[in-house]
Amino acid sequence: MEHRQCPALIDLSHRIEDGTITYRGLPGPHICDFWTREQSAALYDDGATFQIGRIDMVANTGTYLDTPFHRYEDGDDLAAVGLDRIAGLEGLLVRSADQAVDIGAFAGLDLRGKAVLIHTGWDRHWGSETYFSDHPFLTETAAKLLVDEGAALIGIDSHNIDDTRAPRRPVHTILLGAGVLIVEHLTNLAALPDSGFRFTAAPPKIAGMGTFPVRAFAAIG
Repeated sequence: MEHRQCPALIDLSHRIEDGTITYRGLPGPHICDFWTREQSAALYDDGATFQIGRIDMVANTGTYLDTPFHRYEDGDDLAAVGLDRIAGLEGLLVRSADQAVDIGAFAGLDLRGKAVLIHTGWDRHWGSETYFSDHPFLTETAAKLLVDEGAALIGIDSHNIDDTRAPRRPVHTILLGAGVLIVEHLTNLAALPDSGFRFTAAPPKIAGMGTFPVRAFAAIG
């Protein structure tokens, strides 16, 4: 029987813990037991016990996916986004040392149908106050280019894909308005090659919500 080698899987998600702050001004999640093992013990006569957990959190927690509904009332919500838009996408890694990631970072690249992941290295500040301020972001011009070139999904390992120093969100407006999905707060992008991988960032199938945490990962090989 022919042996098929399994692809290497690279985890690109931050760990979510009780109290983790992802976005300054939004509360961290509260994670606790809804049903403890001790409470369940009396219900079974074979020694089985079970824990049922409970989490209270805002949708923008950890590494998360933005769908058009996040920005537009009539846009696709989490339940409306098909698996073909969030699973097994051909990936492309773009490395940038600039705070403002502009069109030059994408020069000469075939972006059509790709999950374009922007590696800035800002994830090294995750969990610190530094993470929230003066972070790398995508320019409005670059966002327009990505839409024009047919990118399917844009991810970044930074605090926000927009420049949060101004009370504007043009990149979210442009990308989500064109149906291009966004994944923010990625991590470990340095472990990826420039191409030759498949990217997945699948949230639960929830109606009426535009954003939710994902277990983002890349499959290589």
